[in-house]
Amino acid sequence: MSNLNKLDFTALEVSGRNYLKWVQDVKLYLIAKNLRLTIEEEIDNPVGEAEKTTVMIFIQRHIHDALQTEYLVEEDPRALWVALVDRFDHQKDIFLPEERHDWQHLCFQDF
Repeated sequence: MSNLNKLDFTALEVSGRNYLKWVQDVKLYLIAKNLRLTIEEEIDNPVGEAEKTTVMIFIQRHIHDALQTEYLVEEDPRALWVALVDRFDHQKDIFLPEERHDWQHLCFQDF
């Protein structure tokens, strides 16, 4: 993966194994740069082309090369975000309850 040099955080893997962490990192970065509106629904949120391009470049840099190739036709950061959410967001339903369960049992083991 040639795009992994000097990344702000770990790139999204093809398997989506690090999706939950990746989403959190991207959202925090976009909030810090005041670009969050580019991935949200456009309800009276006029976003300039420069901001969209900046976010598109950022997201493309932080996904695996195979995902870049797969979503090559996406030109809007909102459309790319929705496509990635549709593909990987089911992990919240699968992994979060399991992790909460493991954490609760781990806390009881400490005592």
